[in-house]
Amino acid sequence: MAQQVFSFIWLLLLSSVSGQVGYSIPEEMPKGSLVGNIAQDLGLDLKRLKSGNARIYTGDSAQYVELDRERGLLLIKERIDREALCGQTTPCALLFQIILEHPMELFRVTLEITDINDNAPHFTVNDMKFEISESTFAGAKFAVETAVDNDVGANGLQNYSLKPTDNFGLKTHNLPDGSKSVELVLEKNLDREKQDYIILLLTAFDGGEPQMSGTMQIMIKVLDANDNAPVCGQAVYEASLEENAPKGTVLTTVSASDADEGSNRVVVYSLSSTSKGVSDLLQIGQNDGVITLIGNVDYEKHKQYQVVLEARDHGGLTDTCKVIIDVTDKNDNKPAISIMSKLHQISESAKPGTVVAMMNIQDADTNENGRVRCVLNENIPFVIHSSSDGFYSLATDGDLDRERDSAYNISVTCADEGEPSLSSSVTLSLQISDVNDNAPVFERSSYEASVLENNTPGVSIFTIKAVDADWNQNARVSYILEDSAVNGVPVSSFVSVSADSGVIHALSSFDYEQIKDFQFRVKAQDGGSPPLSSDVSVKIMIQDQNDNAPQVLYPIHTTSSLVAEIVPRSADVGYLVTKVVAVDVDSGQNAWLSYKLQKATDRALFEVGLQNGEIRTVRQVTDKDAVKQKLTVVVEDNGQPSRSATVNINVAVADSFPEVLSEFTDFTHGKEYSDNLTLYLVLALAVVSFLFILCLVVIISVKIYRWRQNRIYYHSNLPVIPYCPPRYDDSGSAGTLQQVYNYELYRTTDSRKSDFKYITPRSRSVLIVDPSTAGRTERASSERNSPNDPESPLKQKPPNPDWRFTQNQRPGPSGAAATPEVAMGTGPWPNPPTEAEQLQALMAAANEVSEATNTLGPGTMGLSARYGPQFTLQHVPDYRQNVYIPGSTATLTAGGQPTQPLPPQQVLPPPQACDAQAEPPKASQTPACKKKSAKKEKK
Repeated sequence: MAQQVFSFIWLLLLSSVSGQVGYSIPEEMPKGSLVGNIAQDLGLDLKRLKSGNARIYTGDSAQYVELDRERGLLLIKERIDREALCGQTTPCALLFQIILEHPMELFRVTLEITDINDNAPHFTVNDMKFEISESTFAGAKFAVETAVDNDVGANGLQNYSLKPTDNFGLKTHNLPDGSKSVELVLEKNLDREKQDYIILLLTAFDGGEPQMSGTMQIMIKVLDANDNAPVCGQAVYEASLEENAPKGTVLTTVSASDADEGSNRVVVYSLSSTSKGVSDLLQIGQNDGVITLIGNVDYEKHKQYQVVLEARDHGGLTDTCKVIIDVTDKNDNKPAISIMSKLHQISESAKPGTVVAMMNIQDADTNENGRVRCVLNENIPFVIHSSSDGFYSLATDGDLDRERDSAYNISVTCADEGEPSLSSSVTLSLQISDVNDNAPVFERSSYEASVLENNTPGVSIFTIKAVDADWNQNARVSYILEDSAVNGVPVSSFVSVSADSGVIHALSSFDYEQIKDFQFRVKAQDGGSPPLSSDVSVKIMIQDQNDNAPQVLYPIHTTSSLVAEIVPRSADVGYLVTKVVAVDVDSGQNAWLSYKLQKATDRALFEVGLQNGEIRTVRQVTDKDAVKQKLTVVVEDNGQPSRSATVNINVAVADSFPEVLSEFTDFTHGKEYSDNLTLYLVLALAVVSFLFILCLVVIISVKIYRWRQNRIYYHSNLPVIPYCPPRYDDSGSAGTLQQVYNYELYRTTDSRKSDFKYITPRSRSVLIVDPSTAGRTERASSERNSPNDPESPLKQKPPNPDWRFTQNQRPGPSGAAATPEVAMGTGPWPNPPTEAEQLQALMAAANEVSEATNTLGPGTMGLSARYGPQFTLQHVPDYRQNVYIPGSTATLTAGGQPTQPLPPQQVLPPPQACDAQAEPPKASQTPACKKKSAKKEKK
């Protein structure tokens, strides 16, 4: 009970320490048994156990308990045998640590193992044999093998019993180490004659519940004579031994004396069988009692040895003594460094004091030999902190910079204070992870580049580059063109920047004459989060190329007017005639102009200043010099290759203006203009001839076709079909001639070329000969001529009075007189013209066209410059005079006006006229009452 109270008090003291908890459990608990709720006892949350990756650290010792992070419980992992773990040491406790990460925390746990009565007392030998002389006096003592009980406390060995007790009794002695020694005491003298052998049973009992015991048999042989036992000089001998002492070292000498004489006084020394584990370590001389070291002594394993020695004479009398050997420590162990937890990588933004590793450093030696000091290698921003019980933490001691040091090899060296000092070291590798704390930096503070004008779009101008001191994604630089404007135009339409390489490309072709340079800014941005950026100014200068020819500002040369410089015949040498003024929009040497005289009517009369373009006389003007002088001056720049421009200058050498006018009249019609005019006339003649032949062929073909149709009508029995007004559709099978085309002639203002525009006919005439479809044809014609039809002739405008014909000009047979109805435009059409009459009309039209073509010239076509570019063909005589227009009752006069203007009337007869039954054909008439509609001519 007292021992349990002591254990309880000891646990309370442990629990008072901050960050420490203690438990007490009995030994031999089954696997999986509950030790305690560690999360509740330490005040930790279950989530903290999981997130901190809580685990048990026991060092090199076996792990008997395990941690259930899900429930926060400590459980038995392996069966615990207190006797195997601690032996006779009390109290028996297991010390381990619970380690948490993120952040790192350490908690110490003490687990006391209490003893249970699971071991019975036992003797190391099953029996003992004694030879006791019968002369031995009562009170003689004989050392007996003591029993061993691995349990401690109340469960340990408590007492002995002996049976029978006729001659012997038991006497126990308490030893300094807490154990008990047993002696067999002779209480009654022996009588060999009565009993030469005595068998005793020695029983050892423990104090557990239930009580357990062990027995040993003692056989005593009764001898005769020897009545004095050896006596040891000291009951206890003490010796000191340094660990790692060499073999053969003498520890001490044991001596015993015997009062007998002769062989009965000879004493023999031996190690008692109760001294376990020392037979391989110590040796005692049988005759001299010298104890010698024969094995290796390790202070860390055994700090003290207790040896029981026996002195026996030849008569079998013995005496025992004890030898206590203290082992002294020697500095023979280096500090042992155990890494409990460490980080492999840490951010460069970690604050000072961040723990990167936790270590357990132990030295098995004691005192100064076991005191350890740890240091780190120099010039690193780390420090090591020591806590109690050999636990150390490695933490940062300053700001980290990955760009300065991307990794650290931290060497931890621990040395004890022994003589000589022993040390051990370990190296920890720690990578520094990058933080986006550096913005990209351009290689230059500003950039300038040049590009030739007229460059190819998409060409690369140059490359900018920025470097980021960070790593990986944080160092990935992207280039962005910042929004700006150049003369109101976004700079993105001029250049582009490659986001990956920084190459600047030209998006358009530059013109030095429009823009000579421009600036913009480019931003370099890294890939961090958030991203960092910097910008730089870029200036692009456009280099000039000789891509513009010189432009002559004076004299002004036009095709419609003539400019002539007048030089009096009295002009002296060096007379300034005129000055050629030219400019070049290029710059530099590309704009340096030089003037040269290329051609001249008289080269000996004029010269041109090379630099100023002044045209001066080089000699005196004479009467023999021609009035008309033409000079051609070449203006050339200094580019490579050079470009040039020419200007023609007309110079009149005369003293009066009328003379100049008379001589320069022909200047308005140059050779070039005459050549063009001839070409135009030839083309016009060819076109007119082609049209004439084409019309002739078409008309003849139509006449032949109509003649054949008339023949078919005369010889057929088909009913007579009335002739309907024109504007019926042409089915393509009737073969009638299409309506007359109207032509409009256009002429451009900047050339002397004519373009012709043809207007397609609006309707065709169709003649249907099938009697079964005659009614449907009449209905279709009436529907097409309805007032709602936009193409209906009833809705047409009245004919132009300028194109109406007189009664005498209306088509008809030769010598036929028009009736009053025809004259008024209301009666039926006269007999259709014969083929000869139609051919005569076409020939007359062709003759008029030919005459008009022959009359083309500078005075009639208006090709002279005095008519100006606005001249049109309205000045050309009308080719349509005296032309018969098929399908019309009018004939054009030579003046382009009708002979007799007629008021607007209905040209066609009423529709009922066609519905009437046609008369039989006469010899002088066609089979049907054909009616023609008047056509409107557009001018």
